[in-house]
Amino acid sequence: MHPAFSVILFTTLSGAGYGLLAWLGALLASSRLASLHALSDDVTVTATLMLIVLALGLVLAAVGLLASTFHLGKPLRAWRAFSQWRTSWLSREGVLALATFVPALALAALALLAARGDAADAARLAAWVPWLGGALSVLALLTVACTAMIYASLPPIPAWRHRLVVPVYLGFALLTGWALLAAVLPTTGTPTPALRLLAVALAILALAVAAMKLRYWRAIDSTPLTVTRADAVGLPGRELSVFERPHTEDNYLTREMGYVLARKHARKLRLIAVLAFAAVPLLLALLVWLWPGAAWVAFPLAAAAALLGALVERWLFFAQARHLVTLYY
Repeated sequence: MHPAFSVILFTTLSGAGYGLLAWLGALLASSRLASLHALSDDVTVTATLMLIVLALGLVLAAVGLLASTFHLGKPLRAWRAFSQWRTSWLSREGVLALATFVPALALAALALLAARGDAADAARLAAWVPWLGGALSVLALLTVACTAMIYASLPPIPAWRHRLVVPVYLGFALLTGWALLAAVLPTTGTPTPALRLLAVALAILALAVAAMKLRYWRAIDSTPLTVTRADAVGLPGRELSVFERPHTEDNYLTREMGYVLARKHARKLRLIAVLAFAAVPLLLALLVWLWPGAAWVAFPLAAAAALLGALVERWLFFAQARHLVTLYY
């Protein structure tokens, strides 16, 4: 498949944004966000931290969603996708993506009020945070799952039908989201035990995503296509041979569905992706564990590396996917 940069940018940035919102929601629902900064008993500091993380997550999600319209022939008609939520994963993703903004903006409004230091506003924030945080986390993860299902639900592309496609999408969202959260927290004076906890979680996520992605790559490399040229043109169970090329020049199908990536280039790009989204964050997490004072540099570098690795991985996800129509062409 042709790797459209707008779709790559969309799935990477929105995944990171919703992953960050999912982690924030989970921490708020479990009342653990305050313990990750130095002044855990200061509601104003916690509210300010909430605003920073919410702003970053919402900006990434919004930029990603806007990027998804760039490859459309008629971007102004994108709103029509919301009407098909009963049958379309794309429509469900759009509905959930916007629904996630509701608890996020509600939390932002409460945090703005609490940041002024008023006791009544602080009490209101404490009462609503667990419920809104839980809703935010669930909706964000469901949005990412729907994004993955857009591709996992397409039978003509066997590589996308693999059972690891959805877990890998969720894994990258959680990895990049946690890396971004870890990059923000040291600015609030996070205590050493919390920094080490952030580092351990980052290392575990990087290893888990790498394991899933390597297993996925092995599977698509070793599994032959289970269909024939006859299946590709809608004549299953019959013999079909081509005696003449079906086209004299490139057309839409050969440009969009027949992207060819040399195996040697794919190996290099896979190595770059794994080094960026797994090896570099793992080494930087180890550095923070051994020397917590380096967190203010190590965590932002880990987040940048994870996002870069996710971009390369997502490019490969599209470039290496073979559409069955290429059996005919």
